[in-house]
Amino acid sequence: MATTLTTTPPAAPPARKRIHETLVFDLCERLFLLLLFVWFASRVLPSVSGQPYNMLILVSETFTAFLVLVRRPGPMATTAYAWTVAVVGTCAPLLVLPHGGTLIPVEAAALLMMFGLFLSLAAKAFLRRSFGIVAACRGVRRGGVYRLVRHPMYSGYVITQAGFLLLNPSFWNAIVYAVAWLAMLLRIDEEEKFLSQDQAYRDYKADVRWRLIPGLY
Repeated sequence: MATTLTTTPPAAPPARKRIHETLVFDLCERLFLLLLFVWFASRVLPSVSGQPYNMLILVSETFTAFLVLVRRPGPMATTAYAWTVAVVGTCAPLLVLPHGGTLIPVEAAALLMMFGLFLSLAAKAFLRRSFGIVAACRGVRRGGVYRLVRHPMYSGYVITQAGFLLLNPSFWNAIVYAVAWLAMLLRIDEEEKFLSQDQAYRDYKADVRWRLIPGLY
């Protein structure tokens, strides 16, 4: 009597499984940010006619969304905590609302926003397609503003967002940015833990001491 043997297909190799997970996380990250950005732009854009400098925060967030969409994939953190602090830190600022009653002269707030925007754009210019939301290993950048602090893009975000808050002061906007900035600090810790697995990044940390503000943090 003949017997029929059934075999179970071999499990996918761990490396192949990790690549598949990375692609899924990467796609989810891009899609989520795109949807939230469209919502953000639909609320901020109408306010530009009354407060032209609100366009600066729109430019900053637009460029961020664009770089996420075109960035190249790479091994990224997959823990729930890493994703939570990264998504909150990136997406919370998109919840701010235009509001009248500037706390400082409009020109001063505009200069603050332009300086922050320049700093974050300069950082992104060096990252190019290595930019992302969740910590990922896409190579170490050491040139330009990355010679001053290890996270100049975040420094630029805080300055630009502080200018927007002074130009559009409200309790809601203050709460949104407080949450975003706290998540950003936690995000920096998580990113550095992930990136420090690479010797090149450990060497970079030894050369550039400060994270956000030279001489302070």
